[in-house]
Amino acid sequence: MGEDGRLLVIRRAENGTWELPGGVLELDETPEAGVAREVFEETGIHVEVNQLTGVYKNTTRGVVDLVFRCKPSGSTERTSSESTAVDWLTPEEVSERMAELFAIRLLDALDGNGPHVRSHDGKSLIAAR
Repeated sequence: MGEDGRLLVIRRAENGTWELPGGVLELDETPEAGVAREVFEETGIHVEVNQLTGVYKNTTRGVVDLVFRCKPSGSTERTSSESTAVDWLTPEEVSERMAELFAIRLLDALDGNGPHVRSHDGKSLIAAR
């Protein structure tokens, strides 16, 4: 999250959707190191990883995503082979441009009540029981 409360997002090259930067951890790296590496690779922005804000499970694919709140610490935005655009959005713009599954992760990171634990089927959130 930037100083002005805007949130860093990318437009994915493979499908054109707006999402959080991220990816798969290397076997020898911590989640925090992986977050910093992936954000830099996809956006050109160095970040300081602060805290875990959510855990999101795709029940169809069996994938668990960890979302961390980060603070930018330098560099300039650039695209990569994985991103066709990099932008800083307000929370309102996040809700307008992003699918619910991805928007909720950013909005959860803002509310200060995390870490949130949510499940989805790849298309829609699954209500907690």
